[in-house]
Amino acid sequence: MDIYAFSERMMSMDDDAWARHAHPFSVWTRVLLGLPVIVLAIWSRAWIGWWALPAFAGAAFFVWINPRLTPKPKRTDRWSSKVTFGERVFLNRKRIAIPDGHRRAANILTGVSLFGAPFLIYGLLFLNVWPTLFGSALIYLGKLWFCDRMVWLYDDMREKNEEYASWLKTG
Repeated sequence: MDIYAFSERMMSMDDDAWARHAHPFSVWTRVLLGLPVIVLAIWSRAWIGWWALPAFAGAAFFVWINPRLTPKPKRTDRWSSKVTFGERVFLNRKRIAIPDGHRRAANILTGVSLFGAPFLIYGLLFLNVWPTLFGSALIYLGKLWFCDRMVWLYDDMREKNEEYASWLKTG
């Protein structure tokens, strides 16, 4: 199973959603708010009981709707835009091959994020702050480093592919 393709299917990302997600506001609000809002919604069961379910649904909806809320950016030469382009290039790796080093790095960094998930789940299950924070930190470390690698991948691949190069728009 391709966890990356599965994730894209779960997010229902089409070309329009990807184009809008290239907006820095979309990228940064999702990075900075996505995981904390979900964690807070789950943790809130200690305070609001079953009302945590609608809070979780709202947090999950925020993560899903976020790439669709912003306009398409006028400039796409920013780091945050290139992250989304790199993700698209990576998701397209079966059709257009990418360098092995980028594939390997993406898999390792995804592994770092996944390594944090059991700590986060344990912390949320037992309302224990330290495993929650440790798991979240590992997930963020892996994800942000992954994002940086996606920029590198995009910059490498746009030199070799006209379609990828066409995504870059300067002010």
